[in-house]
Amino acid sequence: MTTIQHTIENELQTLRDVLRWTTSQFNAAELFYGHGNADAFNDALQLILHSLHLPATAFPDLFADAKLTLAEKQAIAVLVERRITDRVPVPYLTHEAWFAGIPFYVDERVLIPRSPFAELIQDQFMPWLTDPDSVMTILDLCTGGGCIAIACAAAFPDVQIDAIDISSDALAVANINIKKHDLINQVQTIQSDLWSALHDQKYDLIVSNPPYVGADEMASLPAEYLHEPTSALEAKDNGLALVEQILLHAAEFLTAEGLLFVEVGNSDFAVMEKWPDIEFLWLDFEEGGHGVFLLNRDQCVVFAQRYK
Repeated sequence: MTTIQHTIENELQTLRDVLRWTTSQFNAAELFYGHGNADAFNDALQLILHSLHLPATAFPDLFADAKLTLAEKQAIAVLVERRITDRVPVPYLTHEAWFAGIPFYVDERVLIPRSPFAELIQDQFMPWLTDPDSVMTILDLCTGGGCIAIACAAAFPDVQIDAIDISSDALAVANINIKKHDLINQVQTIQSDLWSALHDQKYDLIVSNPPYVGADEMASLPAEYLHEPTSALEAKDNGLALVEQILLHAAEFLTAEGLLFVEVGNSDFAVMEKWPDIEFLWLDFEEGGHGVFLLNRDQCVVFAQRYK
């Protein structure tokens, strides 16, 4: 029995005890919080309440001083051990992550959703999209676990959405989430290497959160990120290889008034340095986040003409 298991099982009694102690241990271990929680307390709270099958609103009003059974403490100890020793992010331990106010199943086949796209989607891409009712089709390019596609379905309930990814493993998770939210008739998954499986489709919105992390940034990532699929994070050419392919062909799949939104995170400066003559519109977010640009179809045409 490890020290963590012994302490939780034998020295702690109530939910309040376990939460306080786990928070302290997370702080002492200097864990990284970048997968849905901002600090040790909220990381511990999510992990423990999920283990107890309690809603996030359960603490502290109702159950803070409730004594835990030995079986409950044992289950919590196993997850706390993995979080501290192996640096596994909490959503992989609970198999649940929230995006745009929606719960999703996640495992290590897909990235844990954390994109600023959530804010854009909930705002129906306004003010850049002037008439949300005009949108008939949306493409989520590099969908991963389907979070962006499903959030778009919630924001645009009458719109057909294609969710594309090269990874069959990722699409398996996306299909779990599509079924979970009863969206089989609205969201379609397509296995494709970017545009390769598409033909004459046209989309009013194309939204993409592709792999965009360069080799130098990959080498500096905290240990928690190493549990995520490398192929969903890293891209060649300083993170821009896939972004370039998206830009070169986007115009072919956009309607006349169509818009392209792409997230590139910390590769935003690399984008501006490589294509300085393209007038990317970089978006600001009230809820935090950066590195998302917008181009319309005409701008995508210009890009293709200059760089093909």
